[in-house]
Amino acid sequence: MSHRFPQAPFSFSLGHMNVIRRIEASDVPQLFRVRAATDENRLTLDRLAALGINEKSVREKLLSSHQGWLCEEQGSVVGFAMGDRSSGEMWVIAVLPTHIRRGIGGALLEQVETWLFSEGCSSLWLTTDVDTRLRAYSFYKEHGWRDWKIENGLRYMKKCA
Repeated sequence: MSHRFPQAPFSFSLGHMNVIRRIEASDVPQLFRVRAATDENRLTLDRLAALGINEKSVREKLLSSHQGWLCEEQGSVVGFAMGDRSSGEMWVIAVLPTHIRRGIGGALLEQVETWLFSEGCSSLWLTTDVDTRLRAYSFYKEHGWRDWKIENGLRYMKKCA
């Protein structure tokens, strides 16, 4: 069965003073500021670099198979999410600890999911910590993601169209 999914909008307002919009190459430095400040699954800039994730590699991903959205508050990025249409991977989602539980993460996740499905992905996947007590696990479960497998110390979760 074929599903038609709407295109994710370029930008929209999320409540008082927050704007969700598509990530542009000029936003990449702020993404790293947010990613390094998360309170769960925190990765330092050095650790990200060791994984091959740096400003240049993220800009290159945005020019190829990745797309993402960010949330701005008064011109400053407070959260973002990106996906990879070539694999259906929900690649990253990060929200500043001061902005958690405000609906930002859910709105960003929905934007990337909508885009991935509209690009022809019939199932999406992500990796997260194996510890089910962490906030991320219940967040993904609440948004319709299901356990898939545990491999190499990571929990894989899936969501189907």
